[in-house]
Amino acid sequence: MCPNPTRTQPDPASPVTRRLPVGAEPGTAGVHFRVWAPDRARVDVVVEGRRDPHPLDPEPGGFHSALVPGVGPGALYRYRLDGGDVFPDPASRFQPEGPHGPSEVIDPGAFTWTDVSWPGARRDGQVLYEIHVGAFTPEGTWAAAMRQLPALAELGITLIEIMPVADFPGRFGWGYDGVDLFAPTRLYGRPDDFRAFVDRAHALGLGVLLDAVYNHLGPDGNYLGQYARAYVTERHTTPWGPAPNYDGPDSGPVRELVLANAGYWIDEFHLDGLRLDAAHTIHDDSPEHILAAIGRTVRARGGRRGTVLYAEDELQRVALALPPEAGGLGLDGIWNDDFHHAVRVAATGRREGYYRRYLGSADELVSVTRGTLGAPNALECARLVTFIQNHDQIAHSARGLRLNALTSPGRWRALTGFLLLSPGTPLLFMGQEFAASSPFLFFADHEPRLADLVRRGRAEHLAQFESIADPAMQALLPDPASPGTFERSRLDPGERARRPEAVALHRDLLRLRRSDAAFAAQRVPDGRSLGGAALALRFGREDGLDRLLLLNLGSDLVLENDQDGLLTPPSAAAWTLAWSSDDPRYGGSGTPAAAREGRLIPSESALVLAATRRS
Repeated sequence: MCPNPTRTQPDPASPVTRRLPVGAEPGTAGVHFRVWAPDRARVDVVVEGRRDPHPLDPEPGGFHSALVPGVGPGALYRYRLDGGDVFPDPASRFQPEGPHGPSEVIDPGAFTWTDVSWPGARRDGQVLYEIHVGAFTPEGTWAAAMRQLPALAELGITLIEIMPVADFPGRFGWGYDGVDLFAPTRLYGRPDDFRAFVDRAHALGLGVLLDAVYNHLGPDGNYLGQYARAYVTERHTTPWGPAPNYDGPDSGPVRELVLANAGYWIDEFHLDGLRLDAAHTIHDDSPEHILAAIGRTVRARGGRRGTVLYAEDELQRVALALPPEAGGLGLDGIWNDDFHHAVRVAATGRREGYYRRYLGSADELVSVTRGTLGAPNALECARLVTFIQNHDQIAHSARGLRLNALTSPGRWRALTGFLLLSPGTPLLFMGQEFAASSPFLFFADHEPRLADLVRRGRAEHLAQFESIADPAMQALLPDPASPGTFERSRLDPGERARRPEAVALHRDLLRLRRSDAAFAAQRVPDGRSLGGAALALRFGREDGLDRLLLLNLGSDLVLENDQDGLLTPPSAAAWTLAWSSDDPRYGGSGTPAAAREGRLIPSESALVLAATRRS
């Protein structure tokens, strides 16, 4: 069901009904332009192919607007400020020549949707899959990415998470330096290509989330300051410079712009929610925090379609995902970095940089299945997004190697089972399901001066890891501005067919996760360390036939001395093997009889034992 879009009508005489408070809106009588430029006395719209600019009428509050007849979708335009230079529209829906070029009038209603029956997304039962559109396929387009969707649906993915797409300068980049919030980057196709991707995903039963960046704008191509100094504030700072003005003087139109953007993705692109980047750097002392307002706006735009909102937050503040009546901001979940960091140390044994405070012990692994280390059990498990790889954590290394290249095959299979059967909401990074051989590196195409600053800043950031601080290693760090760095990060989709064992591992685990009530319920399991590098998690079921997940990252472990009954099967039942990471179908060496009977956990393996009634 398509939601009703926001309708605003700044000019009652205009025949154009506005969907957004600012930007270019086409209608039968022409295009209605509206922009917030309180620092400018005069604003004209300059339409390519027209000799004379068209003046916009000033409105109260610093807005300027006018209906320009004879203009329609596809027209290219800029705004001339105070009779001087021209700049792109801050609310441009498309920048066909990039952020420094003209804006294009887009008709958001031209695309024919087929997802009228799509119910949207809900919080529970999700499996996320993160992709960078430009690196997901050799072509790096929406159309090419769309061709990979059936394989993800068959695997058991439920939500595709798209790394940021707001347009940015250059030929490639991660997208976190976007400068045109409403303009999907031209690098992957046109806006309707994005819509077609979402429509196809919905037809296959896949939801789509967008990684949205509301903590800063990029340094190159950001022209907001030409229109209003009040877009940023000196009251707060971010690691990337001035903070957006969400709570100072003249912050109302800034909040309106961001809230309109959040609703725009749900309304005009039928997205199923947002992942909010670096929420710990979004500062707001208003009575209603901007994050809470974003959540409220997204749900309103979704209407009867369900939506979900997750926040990445380095502080892992559980309050972000608590309901307002409990003093929270009402989002659906937060990233559980503790889960990743504990698993990474357990898999590699390396404790440097921000991994220093993690042990990778069995006790720690049990703890991170129950919540963050700072607030265990404070949130329902479904509100914690868990992962053993994502774009940041892979790239925060010298060579951008994935976890399957950093640990043994046995540990990688076992920890994959630990991730996908733990009660949190799991996230996979593109290519993880087939143990991709390609690295994922940091890449950003900037002009030479800025590229040099980024290169040096990246090296300084990675130097927090003692091994990367080694001058010999610093000399080998990939150059973010090199096209080769980007090309090396692109997936080879053909590896999916060449690595059937890894695909089978993920497919079978996701099938077990959704089909077995013990795992599908996403409830906190009972659990404890078994000594050394082994642990047990016991998942209850209403029929009393529990499931036991056993993980052992050390040498073979014989199970005995079950003093608390955690390993004891229910009365009149016995343990039988339901799944083993050592299955030859996954590249394993086979599961011994003692392990199938629950008397042994082989080295570097994971097992699922199911309680079955004795005959």
